Amino acid sequence: MPHHPASPYLAEGPRVGIRHFTYEDGAEFTARARESRELHRPWLFPPDTAAAYTAYAGRLIEDRTKAGFLVCAKDDGGALAGYININNIVQGAFCSGALGYGAFAHAAGRGLMREGLDLVVDHAFGMMGLHRLEINVQPGNAASIGLARACGFRLEGYSPDMLFIDGAWRDHERWAITTEMRGPR
Repeated sequence: MPHHPASPYLAEGPRVGIRHFTYEDGAEFTARARESRELHRPWLFPPDTAAAYTAYAGRLIEDRTKAGFLVCAKDDGGALAGYININNIVQGAFCSGALGYGAFAHAAGRGLMREGLDLVVDHAFGMMGLHRLEINVQPGNAASIGLARACGFRLEGYSPDMLFIDGAWRDHERWAITTEMRGPR
């Protein structure tokens, strides 16, 4: 019987796999974040130094109200294509979490994040047992809104002055999906 090595991924699709953050990902993550500054600004400010990454990854690894996932391009040897985090995870009657994500510049526009977000949503509704996920997006961030829409999220509302980003309180559109909207997979 041939030996098949265990997959390094929690879930995988045709082109990407998702896995949890590790401290060892710091060098690649921060290099990708620095390469992607132009793409990310003014929407995202991912950690781009070793110290900032260690603190960021530590919160995702150790805080039970957060879960961080790296989107890895399978045809590129598992190189990081982006990241998706579930923040503010609440169990009980709410059973929900808030998503945040970013593509790295070398992978942007290739559909890898859509595949990755679909995998994370399936994992959240399956293994994690969540019922609802939200994405809060600044209205001018067309790429992020397009990703939310493409993955089946619905626009639910508008939240003025919701998050403090880049020195000011920013308005956000609120997009959401539930297990019922997702349907059987």
